Amino acid sequence: MVADHAAVLVLNNGAVPHVNALDAERFEALVGYASYFRVAEDESGIAGFVLCVAPGTSYWSDNYAWFAERYGNAPEAFVYLDRVVVAPRARRSGVGRLLYADLEQFVRGRWPRVTLEVNVRPPNPTSVEFHQQMGFVEVGVREYDDGAGTASYAVSMMERTL
Repeated sequence: MVADHAAVLVLNNGAVPHVNALDAERFEALVGYASYFRVAEDESGIAGFVLCVAPGTSYWSDNYAWFAERYGNAPEAFVYLDRVVVAPRARRSGVGRLLYADLEQFVRGRWPRVTLEVNVRPPNPTSVEFHQQMGFVEVGVREYDDGAGTASYAVSMMERTL
């Protein structure tokens, strides 16, 4: 719902470096690419969100492009889980699992796999463990720098076949 976008953007930017920061214009562009975008709410407001992009778009993410190169750009090849963020107050309460259960129900019969990446440098061991528990397996590692040569990043490229 468009009314949620400002709050979702705040939640997104509060999760940096585990997801990249976005300004309002870039966030709206990303939402425009989304084939799946859900928000979870609790009594305090937005508790989390998940956003996925199917192949065949002009989405700018190099990680998305890595999966498109691996599986092809056919619309039915995969769905890329670009970001999932759970509000700090809602972590370890089941919000992430509920978002993923809804995602799985949506994906089943549309795409054979869900793809994503998780930071390993800087480390995000909680996310790696969560995704492994959810049935995701590593299919590669992608290393890159910030373009200025000052920081080195690495992500575990993961997938879950359905």
